[in-house]
Amino acid sequence: MTTAAEIAAMIDHAILRPELTRAEVDEQLDVAARYRVFSVCVRPSDVAHAVARLRGTGVAVGTVIGFPHGTTSTQAKVAESGQALADGAAELDMVLNIGRLRSGLTDDVEADVRAVVEAAGGKVVKVILETALLSDDEIVAGCLAAERAGAAFVKTSTGFAGGGATPGHIALMRGTVHPPVQVKASGGVRDLDTVLAHHAAGVTRFGTSGSATILDDAMARDAGGPVAARTDETSY
Repeated sequence: MTTAAEIAAMIDHAILRPELTRAEVDEQLDVAARYRVFSVCVRPSDVAHAVARLRGTGVAVGTVIGFPHGTTSTQAKVAESGQALADGAAELDMVLNIGRLRSGLTDDVEADVRAVVEAAGGKVVKVILETALLSDDEIVAGCLAAERAGAAFVKTSTGFAGGGATPGHIALMRGTVHPPVQVKASGGVRDLDTVLAHHAAGVTRFGTSGSATILDDAMARDAGGPVAARTDETSY
């Protein structure tokens, strides 16, 4: 049985909605620290602040690159990556160029990812495919391009494109990349049962703003108590 602590160690607590105020960001940073999740994934402009607020908590800070559409130039993604690392980001979740992937321009997609991987200088890079917008063949092509480019993870979704992680897409992604490349599920990850099902299918990291709901339920199950019902988080 997967424990609450083990689940927390797989969660990137998402703090990405564009309308969040500084006070709302701080509230969510404190949630991440309280539940001891693996990391937060914050907006690029919040990285330095998050690093300072979470110092000493053991919670890492990640951010997004080319988010949410993936259509910025490779040079812009490289510059954004450099700034994020200078601000203290430990991991980068980049959106690949979805339109070029759908156009069959996989060499361009691979080069775009490789440039960010090289800019990261050994830091973890996760490549967001936005699976809701892709065919199965495009998902396979995107996963293979990301793997060839040196990505550490392939990731389902931004959570902002009207779709999220599905069992079918997760199985396809896990079956496409080799074992050293991990799979991250994001979008629609709202409850413990979803986390456990995706983990059983091979997911090793989760992007969610529903960390409190998930981990409260996991702790209740660890203790043999009833699962709590909460509906106050979204699922990015």
